[in-house]
Order: sequence, then structure tokens, then C-alpha cells
Amino acid sequence: MSEHRQAEEAHEEHPGALPEYAERVLEVAERIPPGRVMAYGDVAEWLAEGGPRQVGRVMALYGGAVPWWRVVRADGVLLPGHELRALGHYRAEGTPLKDAGRSAEGHLPRLDMRRARWDGGADAEGHT
Repeated sequence: MSEHRQAEEAHEEHPGALPEYAERVLEVAERIPPGRVMAYGDVAEWLAEGGPRQVGRVMALYGGAVPWWRVVRADGVLLPGHELRALGHYRAEGTPLKDAGRSAEGHLPRLDMRRARWDGGADAEGHT
């Protein structure tokens, strides 16, 4: 039986329980300091499990209770459908942004990934 199917069955047995992988992803999201971000792939690499799509799926399903705006696309484009909410958080936290070019849809800024990206750094005790 595949690991994915086993996880689904475990979740069906305990419907209120969060899948273990989802818990781990959300724990990483909670560790990201204000004003910093990690790309979906960064989180997967940090966990040494899954990939950007799996992390994105977890954030889409369960991320509402954590600072979801700190787990982002690697290109710095704001999360479609949540741009204005995320932008409010970024501005409040002082997250580095790049001005939008005139050709950018909606003229929304992007995250300055070079300056905003967090690698776990010194305050990442407990990294597994």
C-alpha cells in the first residue's frame, strides 16, 4: 500500500486529526519570522520530504490558522486571489517588496525573494 493511501486511511479513521505531513508543514510556516518568507520548495527541502506541490496543497487545505502569507511562490508573485490580504501583511511586517512593472497585471508588487527569503538561520533550533 502506498504511503499516500496509508495517510488517507489514517485521516479517515481520525477525521479531526491533521495528517502528520501537514502538521510538519504548518510548524515550519509558524517558525518563519515576520517580514521573511519561504518558498513552497524551501519548506519541502527543510522537511526533506515532499515537494512544492505537496506543500502548496497543505497550505491550501490547512494554512488558514498559520501565517500563510509567509509561504510563497519562488518567483515572488503574490498568491492569486489573496494578493491584497497578503500585501497588507507584508506591509505591516516590513517584508521586502519589489515595485511592479507597468506590464504587471494589476500593478501589484512582488516579493523581493533575494532579501525576504528565510533559510532557517540561527533561530531555527529543532530543525529536523
